[in-house]
Amino acid sequence: MTAEPDDLVRSATRCLETGPRNGLGLAVSGGGDSMALLHMIGPAARARGLACRVATVDHGLRPEARAEAERVAAACARLDLPHEILDWTGWDGRGNLQDAARRARQALLADWARRHNLDAVALGHTRDDQAETVLMRLARGSGVDGLSGMAPARTAAGLLWLRPLLDLGRAELRDWLESRGISWDEDPSNADIRFQRVRARRALTALEPVGVTPDGLVATAERMALARVALEHLADTLSARAVRLAAGAVAIDMEDLAEAPEETRLRLVSAALRWIAGSDYRPRIEALRAALAGASAGRRTLGGVVLETWRGALWLSREAAATGPDAKPDALWDGRWQLSGPALSGAHVAALGQTGLPLCPKWRELGLPRAALLASPAVWRGETLVAAPCAGEPGEWSARIVADFPYRVLPH
Repeated sequence: MTAEPDDLVRSATRCLETGPRNGLGLAVSGGGDSMALLHMIGPAARARGLACRVATVDHGLRPEARAEAERVAAACARLDLPHEILDWTGWDGRGNLQDAARRARQALLADWARRHNLDAVALGHTRDDQAETVLMRLARGSGVDGLSGMAPARTAAGLLWLRPLLDLGRAELRDWLESRGISWDEDPSNADIRFQRVRARRALTALEPVGVTPDGLVATAERMALARVALEHLADTLSARAVRLAAGAVAIDMEDLAEAPEETRLRLVSAALRWIAGSDYRPRIEALRAALAGASAGRRTLGGVVLETWRGALWLSREAAATGPDAKPDALWDGRWQLSGPALSGAHVAALGQTGLPLCPKWRELGLPRAALLASPAVWRGETLVAAPCAGEPGEWSARIVADFPYRVLPH
């Protein structure tokens, strides 16, 4: 049943009751869904006294995209909302275009939000997008997490990402816009069957006669989300008694790990892998099983992480060769480390590595595997080691990881 217009706005603006505190960003492309987001959320946020800004990402892939972004800017001006166009110039023509564009879009929006002290960004995904997502993940053989679909709210890159329109359908949003004389642009890529989402959209129409409907897929996502909460609770319980963190590495007690159900084991290890490598995705289950089997017999690497058994624990450490490029001391290194210390001209942060570890005579006393310390951050000045906070040579420096581990952990 189609909701009444006022019900649509109430549903969309519900996120304002428990969401942002400092300020809200709206990601608006100019399409129908995002223009509904703009006109529903923007005025409501302003009425509540909440700082609200709008951004449009121009991926530079279509010549008409700039004009569409300018039309969003004009709509924002009429609503008295600040607007900014964010340009992506990083596409090199290789790999999965849609995935690369999605990653770039999130990075650009996250940087924009931080610059303006916004603590949340709202996206225009709808109920139809949810159904298409579940169908695509079903085709890939996804498990509970994948089939639970997109969350109404999630935290990533230090921000709260909201999907206020997730309970609303694409058609009813366009009806709402038309009833108010609000125009929008149609992205021609939405009809390009080279993209999986477009094929999924068409497949849904073909599957309706056999009972596979958007509403049914959304219902599946809601039930899977409930199951996911239960599975996350089991992983959290295991983590609370079996995991400790040290030098950016994760140690999991082998006996506790072996006694847990396989799904819980895989979930916890997968979370550790993602936390260490900064990955957006869980590894494929076959690769994860193979890595765990290899680690039980010695050592394996997976996705830039070393897995090894040592002193009764499964240790997961960053692979030194996979760490990020050198960084300035006040910048984030390897996607998660923040170092603090005195101003030092010519200094940079890099992995301690094979060169630096022998310069830390106390490292064996720390009770940590060598792999963890090799990949730990160190402050260098040319070829001279200034400090290695995780390897017993902190000097005047300290190091911390800015990303919280997703589960409870033992104190270290």
